[in-house]
Amino acid sequence: MATYSIPTALLKLSPMAVPATITVSSPSFTLTASEQRKTIATKLSATATRTHSPTSPSTLSSSGTMAASSSPSMPLKKVLVPVGFGTEEMEAVIIVDVLRLAGAAVTVASVEPELEIEASGGMKLVADTLISACSNEVFDLVALPGGMPGSVRLRDCEILRKITSRQAEEKRLYGAICAAPAVTLLPWGLIRRKQTTCHPAFNDKLPQFWAVKSNIHVSGELTTSRGPGTTFGFSLALVEQLYGESVAKELGESLLMDSENDCPRKEEFNKVDWSVDHTPRVLIPIANGSQGIELVTIADILRRAKVDVVIASVEKSRQILASTGTKVVADKLIKEAAESIYDLIILPGGAAADERFSKSRILKRMLKEQDSAKRIYGAVCSSPAVLFKQGLLKDKRAIAHPSLETESTHEVNAAKVIIDGKLITSKGFYNVIDFALAIVSKLFGHARARSVAEGLVFEYPRAG
Repeated sequence: MATYSIPTALLKLSPMAVPATITVSSPSFTLTASEQRKTIATKLSATATRTHSPTSPSTLSSSGTMAASSSPSMPLKKVLVPVGFGTEEMEAVIIVDVLRLAGAAVTVASVEPELEIEASGGMKLVADTLISACSNEVFDLVALPGGMPGSVRLRDCEILRKITSRQAEEKRLYGAICAAPAVTLLPWGLIRRKQTTCHPAFNDKLPQFWAVKSNIHVSGELTTSRGPGTTFGFSLALVEQLYGESVAKELGESLLMDSENDCPRKEEFNKVDWSVDHTPRVLIPIANGSQGIELVTIADILRRAKVDVVIASVEKSRQILASTGTKVVADKLIKEAAESIYDLIILPGGAAADERFSKSRILKRMLKEQDSAKRIYGAVCSSPAVLFKQGLLKDKRAIAHPSLETESTHEVNAAKVIIDGKLITSKGFYNVIDFALAIVSKLFGHARARSVAEGLVFEYPRAG
C-alpha cells in the first residue's frame, strides 16, 4: 500500500504541534480536488449570521469556521424561520444554515411560550426570539419547516398566520416544506390558485387540480417542497430568489451538491459485519462550532431508523452554538455519556469543534477505547483530522471535506462515503445524508436504509 502526505491544511485544524508533512497509508484520504471546486470553496467563504446577532454578518469557511466578514458583497436580506414543538429538525436547520451561508440575516422564532423546543426527532433547538417579537418586522422571506406536530403548532399561531398572510398580500417571498404546505398554509388560504407540492403523505390534502409531485415547485412568491431529503434544493431555490442564480449555483457547489453526479455514492474496503444483537447505541459528540447541518442530519436519520442516539457536549454546558449560529442542546455532557459503551461514535465536522474535540481528554480516551475494542467510529467533513491526530486512520482509507484535499500522485474519483472495516468517513454537508444512510444500511440492511430514505423523500438505490 502506497503512502501519501496528509495535507498541511488538515494538520492545522488541530492545535497540537505536529510536523507539516506526515505519511500515512491512506490513499483515499488525500485526493486531488479540481481547480474549479477549490476556486468555489475559496470564493464562497460564505457569509453567515450568528443567531444572537441577526444583523451582524460573519463569514463561514467551507470547513465550518466562523470569522468576521469585512465587506458583505450582497444586500442583507431578512428571513424568518418559525419553529415549534415537533418541527422537523433537518428541515429547520438546513434552511437556516443554507440561507445564512448565502448571507441572509435569519431569525429563528419560537411559536411556543419558550425559546427551547423539542423537534420531531428529539433534537432540542433554541430559537433566537419569540414570534411575538417579530409581529411588526418586515421580512424578505418567511420559510416554514414541516414536521408533525410542528406544522400544526405553526398553523395554530395567530401571530405567524398574520405575518405570513401579510407576506403573501404584499407579494414578498414565502415558502413551506413537507407537511407545512398542506397542514399550515392550506387552512390559512395561502396556496389558493397556486401549484403546490408537499410530503407524499399529505399530498391528498392539497386541492387536486393544483397539486404537483415535483420535489421543489415555485409558484409566484410561493415555493414548496416535499421533505427532509429535498431541503437542500428547497433552500437553494429560496437563495436563488433572494440573491440570483449564480449565488445559488456557487453555494450548491460549496455544499457538495455538485458531486451528486460525478462520484460514487459509497465505496467499501475490508468489509466486516456491523450488525448487533441489541438496539444499536450511537454517540455524537458536539462542541461550539460543530457543523449544524451535519450533526442534526446524522442524529435525525439514525433516530428514524430506531437507533439509540446520544448527543453529548464536550463543553461545560449542554447548549452549544453551532458553526452558523444555530443553538443546539445536547442530551448529556461528555463526562456523563462516557459512563456507557457505544456501538458507534460519530464526529460531526466544524474546524472550531475539532479543536474542542482534540482538547477533550474524555473524548480522546473514548475514541482510543473504541478502536482497541474493535468497535465502530466515524467522522465527516473536517473531523477526520481528530481521528488522524490519534493515529486512528493508520492503514485506513478515509475521506474528508475537499478543502482538505491536496495533490497526490494520481487522480481518484472518490466516493461520497468511504467505509474501511469499522471506520466510516464522508466529505460532509449534502453528502452527510448518504453517510447516515450508509450507517443504517450497515447496521440493519439495505431495506431499512431505503425505507428511511423514502420517508425523507431522498433518492436511494433499490439494490444495495
